[in-house]
Amino acid sequence: MKKAISAILMAVCLLMVFTTVASAAAPYQTYTYSSTGFVLTSPDAYVPDSVVDASTSGAPFADIQDIVVGPDGNIYIADAGNNCVYVLSKYYRLIKTIDSFVNEQGVPDSFAGPQGVFVTDKYVYICDTDNNRIVLFDLNYEFKKTVGKPESNLFTEGAIYKPVAVAVDSYDRMFIVSSTTYEGIIVMNDDGAFFGFVGAQKATVTAWQAVWNLISGDSKDEEMVTSTEYNNITVDKDNFLYVTTNSIDEASQQNAIMGKDKSGTYAPVKKLNASGTDVMTRNGFYPPSGEVKVSTSATSKIQGASSIVDAAVGPEGTWSIIDDKRSKVFTYDNQGNLLFAFGDSGSQLGSISTVTAVVYNGDDMILVDRDNASFTIFRRTEYGDTLIKALASQNAREYGAEVENWKDILKRNNNFDIAYIGIAQAMSRDGDHAQAMEYYKVAYDNGGYSNSFKEIRKEWISSYFLIIPVVVILVLWLVFWFMGFAAKKNRAVSLKVGQKNITEELLYAFHVIFHPFDGYWDLKHEKRGSIRSGFLILIVTILAFFYQTVGTGYIFAGNDVSTDSLVMTLASVVVPVMLWIIANWCLTTLFEGEGTFADVFTATCYALTPLPIIIFPATLISNVLVAEEGDLVTMAITIGFIWAGLLLFFGMMTTHGYSFSKNIVTVLGTIVGMIFIMFVAVLFTTLLSKMFTFVYGIVDEIQYRM
Repeated sequence: MKKAISAILMAVCLLMVFTTVASAAAPYQTYTYSSTGFVLTSPDAYVPDSVVDASTSGAPFADIQDIVVGPDGNIYIADAGNNCVYVLSKYYRLIKTIDSFVNEQGVPDSFAGPQGVFVTDKYVYICDTDNNRIVLFDLNYEFKKTVGKPESNLFTEGAIYKPVAVAVDSYDRMFIVSSTTYEGIIVMNDDGAFFGFVGAQKATVTAWQAVWNLISGDSKDEEMVTSTEYNNITVDKDNFLYVTTNSIDEASQQNAIMGKDKSGTYAPVKKLNASGTDVMTRNGFYPPSGEVKVSTSATSKIQGASSIVDAAVGPEGTWSIIDDKRSKVFTYDNQGNLLFAFGDSGSQLGSISTVTAVVYNGDDMILVDRDNASFTIFRRTEYGDTLIKALASQNAREYGAEVENWKDILKRNNNFDIAYIGIAQAMSRDGDHAQAMEYYKVAYDNGGYSNSFKEIRKEWISSYFLIIPVVVILVLWLVFWFMGFAAKKNRAVSLKVGQKNITEELLYAFHVIFHPFDGYWDLKHEKRGSIRSGFLILIVTILAFFYQTVGTGYIFAGNDVSTDSLVMTLASVVVPVMLWIIANWCLTTLFEGEGTFADVFTATCYALTPLPIIIFPATLISNVLVAEEGDLVTMAITIGFIWAGLLLFFGMMTTHGYSFSKNIVTVLGTIVGMIFIMFVAVLFTTLLSKMFTFVYGIVDEIQYRM
């Protein structure tokens, strides 16, 4: 009879659980990021000015691979199709074609597929790719020397040297990207002295490769231990190298973006110092990697992560990268924040079929269209000018001008988070931390908000230095007094005959949490608790989680509290508790458990007592902590869950009269039972949904026919 009732109640409770799960699983909260997030909403900072091709420049472009602007203001273009380098004036008119020369042996020589060019105030460096060398000319375009493949045993046997890009720092060190070299960037001087490799890119290993390596024990698999190669390089005025690659596994690259990985392990662009260490700051919403929200659908025109093929250094610490898959430009500041993005494939002015190179020419930006053998000049707009002014005033620490410039930006684009952050930083430096916090809050910058709040807290602590210890001592005294009062009351009630009142039952919870074995024994056999007191503890626990949802400090919770989140909070407490109670009672009924459904319910609810005891004060304290101290709150709540879990384990063991080993098996069986109930609930929900759809379709068809 008892087992039959158990089965009936289990079926009824399944329906209850289904109702709870169905109502709780529906709502989902969506977050949309503005200018530095999924979709750029800011105005374009550059507009197309003109397209330069054979008809306007006088140069018969065929296959433009690289473009740079020299110290003299001339534009240098490496054309692999015509085996030459074109030199254009600042007005984009052809003034020189470098296509042949007499080499060191006095023999006439020429280029073969040059793909890279770089200009300093001393030399013009040309990557003669298919001839496997670097050729140097002076600024009068007179041949000076050739630098061939460096001699070193660091190169793997049979390695082919094909320089495709070169950058030279202020110490005349050449940093060379070779398309077939996996060891990193080649460093040498113009005399051919080899200094080594820097910035080796970490290899991307698929899950299958990792498993195969583990099985085979072949740790020397070349494909798995060598790094991927770079495709381009440039250098800034401080000798930092910006290197790009599009040979990273796209899934790894995209996962790093969405996971907001700041390590740069799978970043398609890096900022390297002279020793090859990546020093790029990645403080934006997403690390600088091009497109954030990408499609993987087979029907999508453009799929997968960005293919980054070049980088250019702009004014005031800005820098840009190009995605040849989307013909798009992404520009960032020195903190890794996305400032703007523009571009698309097409044939109209401003659209580029396939972008292959980018360079700054003063306030202008030049993008090379490889397919159309041309380049487009983009003129910076008023919006872009104001943005650069704001960055300039920020770098010069002119905080008043910085605030005005950022506010001017917000007049044109009030969704630009970087402007709010810039204003907040200026105000914080000026000592107005309270106002800075408001701007940080608008920009969802919890780190900046925390820093400003830390300064305000310092002022507050210094003002109330004598009062704070008194308050802390008073709170501790009240806690110890209450625990003593509860212990005294529980001892007195232990001698009381008959039913206990609700206050006595609730105070007994403070005895159970510190003395679980005799506490749960008396809870069941001496009737020290009941369903009503257990239900009240459950209600208080739910209220504690509600308070945690709405009352956690902004630094740790943000400001996105909605009705949906409260419903999810309710479900996250009620559903697991009810699933545990139902599954445990049904299982223990079949395995000679001594506890009734009421006993299981009461014992489970009493085990929840540590949660509200810890969550309420932890949530309150979170409002006066800064980001670096968040681990204290996390640790306290973790202790609460562990404490509650231990109480639940020993409570079930005492309630059912199980041994320690049998209780372990029962607990594991209960967890399996919870999963089974959830599966049945989801299955039942799906069947009901299909039945409703079927009946609705029949009724709709009948109405249509009539």
